[in-house]
Amino acid sequence: MTKTTAPQGSNSTRSRSRNRQVVLAQIQSAGEMGRAEIARSLGLSTQAVSNIIADLLAEGLLVENGTRSIGRGLPAVLYALNPSGAFALGVEIRPNAIFVALLNMLGEPVYEQRVQSPSTDPGEICAILLKQRDAALGAAQAPFDRLLGAGVVMPGPFGKTGLSGKGTDLPGWDQVDAQPLFQEVLGVPVEVSNDANAAAMAERITGAAKGLQSYAYLYFGMGLGLGLVSQGHLIPGAFGNAGEIGHIPVPYDGRSVPLETVLSRASLTRCLQSDDQENIDFDQLKLMFVAGDERLNSWLVSAATALGHALHIVENLFDPQTVVLGGAMPEALLDKLVAMVDPSIASVSHRMDNDLPRLQRGVSGRMTATRGAAALILNHTFTPQIAVAA
Repeated sequence: MTKTTAPQGSNSTRSRSRNRQVVLAQIQSAGEMGRAEIARSLGLSTQAVSNIIADLLAEGLLVENGTRSIGRGLPAVLYALNPSGAFALGVEIRPNAIFVALLNMLGEPVYEQRVQSPSTDPGEICAILLKQRDAALGAAQAPFDRLLGAGVVMPGPFGKTGLSGKGTDLPGWDQVDAQPLFQEVLGVPVEVSNDANAAAMAERITGAAKGLQSYAYLYFGMGLGLGLVSQGHLIPGAFGNAGEIGHIPVPYDGRSVPLETVLSRASLTRCLQSDDQENIDFDQLKLMFVAGDERLNSWLVSAATALGHALHIVENLFDPQTVVLGGAMPEALLDKLVAMVDPSIASVSHRMDNDLPRLQRGVSGRMTATRGAAALILNHTFTPQIAVAA
């Protein structure tokens, strides 16, 4: 059976911040826990846990959630996350629209909005974000000081690279230092990421990777992205561009092509386009899949082969507990893709002592990356950012 090792606490007085995070993470994973149970699971003293819980209750991050009888003595008081104790803002910037989501402490969306953006000009986008920040807090009836921060998803790669101008980056932003700009405008800590990394974090908060420490997430946007998570942390790379798997060459039709040429939303759109049907939206994809559209089925065959190549690459390079497939695609279509991948593909992950599937479908839909952007902030709340020396 696969074992997942959660971060442990430390009784050192210098580790109070880390201990707050691991206590919150333990309660978030279990749903509700008592003090003694938390102390045992984290290797902390009961007194240390009591002090931390008292602080978290006072800050409104935890609530008492009934009692549980365990043997003799008084029933243990149970503690759970307070859904309205704090919030995280998620933003996804696309060339023609901005998506916004506000998540509560449980990772549940309490506000979602899509706003048309006629321009990718940084000033115009910042003005929209400020209005949406206030609208989201107003809808949730949440004071500004309950906002933990904002995650912002932008198309990559970030900075001038050999892949810039390939149609997946955001025009006019290659020379803009986005993180400090957004932080000044929104007035809260900001983390800028690509859609795959954000979606990978959403899986850890509420999805298929909840409780996992090391996994990979293949994300369907217009291209194909990869989010890598190790010990609960994203692997961003030196310049934030780790995971640009869509540009890796794979064999197709007797030649070598970039992976996302065969396996991406853009590749599917090209396959389905005709003279009288230029734009295929999300709902149309669902209907075409149910109807057994021949063009869609043809795409699935080649895409499943390409997905097998991607799985082989990711498993051998990263050795994840599992690979999750999700993004802006209908769930049934992703399920079909997963089922079509050859399960006998040889790699380091083809083993008998891992009870997790090698490939599984995660969260999908239009707001996947937007919610993931907010999950980046929640993940910081639950995951220690420094290692404690042994």
